[in-house]
Amino acid sequence: MKTPTEGQNDLKFSIGIDLGTTHCALSWVDESASDGERVVQGVLDIPQLTAPATVQALALLPSFLYLPHESELSAADRALPGQDEATSFVLGEFARTRGAATPIRLVASAKSWLCHPGVDRRAPILPADAPPDEVQRISPLAASTEYLLHLRRAWDQAHPDAPLHAQQVTVTIPASFDPAARELTAEACRAAGFEHLTLLEEPQAALYSWLQASGGAWRKQVAHGDVILVVDVGGGTTDLSLIAVQEREGNLQLQRIAVGEHILLGGDNMDLALAYGVARKLAAGGRQLDAWQTRALAYGCRAAKEQLLSDDQLTSVPVVVPSRGARLIGGSIRTEVTQAEVQQLLVEGFFPRVAVTDRPRTRARAALTQLGLPYAQDAAITRHLAAFLSRQAGATAQVEGLDTAPQGASFAHPTAVLFNGGVLKAPQIEARILEVLSGWLAAEGAAPARLLEGAQLDLAVARGAAYFGHVARSGRAVRIRGGTAQSYYVGVESSMPAIPGMEPPISALCLAPFGMEEGSEAALAEQQFGLVVGEPVRLRFFGSSVRRHDAVGTLLEFWGPEELTELQEIELDLPSEGRAAGEVVPVTLHARVTDIGTLELHAVPVGGHERWKVEFDVRTPAAASARG
Repeated sequence: MKTPTEGQNDLKFSIGIDLGTTHCALSWVDESASDGERVVQGVLDIPQLTAPATVQALALLPSFLYLPHESELSAADRALPGQDEATSFVLGEFARTRGAATPIRLVASAKSWLCHPGVDRRAPILPADAPPDEVQRISPLAASTEYLLHLRRAWDQAHPDAPLHAQQVTVTIPASFDPAARELTAEACRAAGFEHLTLLEEPQAALYSWLQASGGAWRKQVAHGDVILVVDVGGGTTDLSLIAVQEREGNLQLQRIAVGEHILLGGDNMDLALAYGVARKLAAGGRQLDAWQTRALAYGCRAAKEQLLSDDQLTSVPVVVPSRGARLIGGSIRTEVTQAEVQQLLVEGFFPRVAVTDRPRTRARAALTQLGLPYAQDAAITRHLAAFLSRQAGATAQVEGLDTAPQGASFAHPTAVLFNGGVLKAPQIEARILEVLSGWLAAEGAAPARLLEGAQLDLAVARGAAYFGHVARSGRAVRIRGGTAQSYYVGVESSMPAIPGMEPPISALCLAPFGMEEGSEAALAEQQFGLVVGEPVRLRFFGSSVRRHDAVGTLLEFWGPEELTELQEIELDLPSEGRAAGEVVPVTLHARVTDIGTLELHAVPVGGHERWKVEFDVRTPAAASARG
């Protein structure tokens, strides 16, 4: 794969792809027609099946893959124009609607599975509820690759003279993706044939879209000292980021200063909440739904939710509960979702009025649980927001020339808010978040945060990604400084005599500080460590979103429970390179953040020239590759 700087003189388009949990989108900037402040940009309408043998081009490609029974759909039913032969599955709108009736054959939330460290993301595990003897499963990595391949074919069909593999492509990821999830996303892109690839965090992409849409007027909405809170509530995840506005040499600059945790909580949870609410209402009337019907009902509740949230004059919207046959309930059931239910279950349930001191609630979990995604236990997004801002109370004070929070502030004080994600198109939800946030700020004597107008919530991420590629290439417009979203550390085991019942303590060595830019390297030449080769070993990694001033090589002996979070442990067997198995080799360490934002660690033997390269190349729930 070529880096973003190789062969760029031949690129005709900057392409941005939103590889979303529930939708994908592709936007483009025509480099040959764009000049200075004038940017020629568009969104690709993506051909997809909407019914058997029925193709429609839509701006959004639902991130769903349906695996039909071999006798369910013919090859003609599954075929798309320009395909040499039909695939064994269907993607997009038809997959979503067909899967609503048969959810055990529907692959959904592949992006969330792609970042789940507790499973083998290359193994065929989706659909998670599918009986393995009835449904041919696929892996989260393969599903993500298929979405990207579908977008590539759609682009190539529309632009045969400028194939996608020859263009600069920026693919978006959640800001909270760890190095392993970033590397897996990059692998899916490589498998789809993307040769000029950059990864960009979704909140940054949303802000780039706002910058571009403002036509240069964004400087009138923000000023030096502003702290922008980006709230991104999508179909499956919630992402929170803080971006500071600074002035340097008379020019406004943007710098990402904080990133929240990866929260599996979004519009899908809301659809399910409505479905369970409808199920309880039907049960009270003597009609009991099973788990399959409740899941299928959630897809019908999505459309009802969108209608009721977009028009508060509507009192109710009808929904249909699919039947599993007369033996169970005797046919489909028609019911409705009301405006009052949406207000109570969604606005009050997911965005309650809380104090900034409140924290996401946890509960004692059952000893046995079904294997699945690590969903957030607390559905209250406002409590997650309170925890994020409180954890980042000192974020602005640690940025040179920026301190918007007053002395003794208990949380980071944003001065402006940018919303992103389809959920936040609802004016009731937007108003509730601003109301809660303004209440927190007023309690500490701060002005209310103002809403940044002009955001395009459905397509902002794809459009912003394409604009970022244009900006990065031309260098003529403002860029958001980001770098690594956390500081990263590797565990170093202490050398000490054996003590019964006690493992040697672990120190944390800083490999990459917060904000380390893509393409940069750091060598720990002055520190030597012992590396065990020729036998299975494990590497423990940690991340921190609050320790911002640890330099490369900082060795932490102690840390607080909220200062460092342990990431995925990696098990590997480093080649002995002619040494005895189990030998401890003196090495120095060399860390590198690649051009696409993934993290590499090299161990270089003292006095030698070979090196061991550790990649976040996850082949089992805890594994990596190592190359000499």
